[in-house]
Amino acid sequence: MKQTRKNHLWFVSLLLILSGAMYSRSSFAQDTRYVIIDQDAVGPAGTDMNSMLVFLQAAHVNVLGITVLTGDGWRDEEVAHTLRLLELMGRTDIPVMAGAVTPLVRTQEWTHAWEQVYGKVIYQGAWSSFRPKHGAYEIPKLAEGDPTTKVANEDAAHFLIRMVHKYPHKVTIYAAGPMTNIAQAISLDPHFAELAEELVIMGGSLNPHTEDKEYVDSPRHEFNLWFDPEASSIVFHAHWPKITATPVDVSIETHLTKEMLEQLKTANTPAAQYIARYTRKPGDYLWDELAAAAWLDPGLITRERFVYIDVSLDKGISYGDTIVWSDDDKPALDLQKAHVQIDVDWPKFKKFFVQLMSSSAPGATNPQMRTQPNQ
Repeated sequence: MKQTRKNHLWFVSLLLILSGAMYSRSSFAQDTRYVIIDQDAVGPAGTDMNSMLVFLQAAHVNVLGITVLTGDGWRDEEVAHTLRLLELMGRTDIPVMAGAVTPLVRTQEWTHAWEQVYGKVIYQGAWSSFRPKHGAYEIPKLAEGDPTTKVANEDAAHFLIRMVHKYPHKVTIYAAGPMTNIAQAISLDPHFAELAEELVIMGGSLNPHTEDKEYVDSPRHEFNLWFDPEASSIVFHAHWPKITATPVDVSIETHLTKEMLEQLKTANTPAAQYIARYTRKPGDYLWDELAAAAWLDPGLITRERFVYIDVSLDKGISYGDTIVWSDDDKPALDLQKAHVQIDVDWPKFKKFFVQLMSSSAPGATNPQMRTQPNQ
């Protein structure tokens, strides 16, 4: 009897341990992560739009909203691309807010005058000579079809502030364009940054190993931080619980290959079909996609630096360049250290991205991509 009782107690204990472990795993798997996507949304497809898909495709990620600003393109056209993406993916439940049309200080005219003294800046986003010429508030006909849904009445900065107060210490701010919207939120509410869970940015450049003509002679230049240097500096001086940056250094280790596009073409999901249909050419760096994916799976990153980061506000040749310091050489500035990603497990990331885009999207309702005519 004593042995039988002992066996019974052992069996009950084992059941409790197993059920506890299962409950723990289940609870962990169902934990919802909150994110706001702050993006300069040139489209269709391309790194801006594809990075949104990373979040939309991820289970247990609640995209609270998408805030859009001028950067790679003009804001209002980018808003239209974003609204249309959400229609095609069946996620019109996610609100889209319009943000900044121009940087805080930098202007296109001043920048062109600056170039006469310090040299040409190869890529200038909406101001680039190769971009289609139209006014800041004009919206051309979209290749993927014009949206029927509308932008929210609330502006980007106030939405950002409202969400971190609604979900204090739970919202990740994913900033993959210029920092203007984020800086405006900080200026309106000095507690905004500390109420967020984390700031994740695609931006900055430390020491990229590349022959890319945009960086080989200007290794500290990166568009997102350069376009609005004052906003970038405001963001880095704010008191975030955590900052994670995906700079040029690690981004150039990635590219959207022909093989990946062929794999996506065979996947019958709206996200995969969207990328396969609207990608202009293979080979582009996966700038923003990596920043989003590494937030979902930090194990994609194999090396990082933990450094203080800021942006030069000197109106000379360094204006808008990334500045970094260690504990040994940091000046007397109120800055926090940032986790700056340096290397990625490229085969792992490539597989991760294709599989994610080829999976069913959680929360999607009647995605219009399924009914889009072939072009």
